[in-house]
Amino acid sequence: MSRLFGLDLQLGADFFLSVIAIFVLFFAFSLLLFNPVRKFMNNRKQKIQDEIDEASGVKESAEKLKAEYENKLKNIDKEAEEILSNARKRALEGETRTINEAKEEAQRILAHARNEAELEKQKAMDEVKREMIVIASMIAEKVVSEQIDTTVQDKLVEDTLKEIGKSTWQN
Repeated sequence: MSRLFGLDLQLGADFFLSVIAIFVLFFAFSLLLFNPVRKFMNNRKQKIQDEIDEASGVKESAEKLKAEYENKLKNIDKEAEEILSNARKRALEGETRTINEAKEEAQRILAHARNEAELEKQKAMDEVKREMIVIASMIAEKVVSEQIDTTVQDKLVEDTLKEIGKSTWQN
């Protein structure tokens, strides 16, 4: 029995059989255990990557929505200011319209009051005229006593008033 490097042949055969057994076991475990575990790990890795990609998509979508809502909030402020501005304009227009209507009403009231005053003045002038006629009649009656009848007397008073003029007795 010859020895190789100081090792006997039985030890070399055992070593060789052990190496073959290890390779067979490695091949068997690889087929039965390692490949399914690798497949499971790859599937898990792919699932995690898909979830990360989906989360990125959701995040981007959320950022877009956030930007959109912030833009809407800015626009809401602008819209609110515009609505308030329009309301102020309408209020000022309503105020102006109310003031103008009040002025017109005041003008109508003043015109009506002037007309009433003119009518009262005319009534007072007519009343003074009647009083003057009565007084003139009384004076004429005393002066002429019974020589002139009432129609002639009224005619004389009218003629006298015409001669004097309206401006003289109205002032």
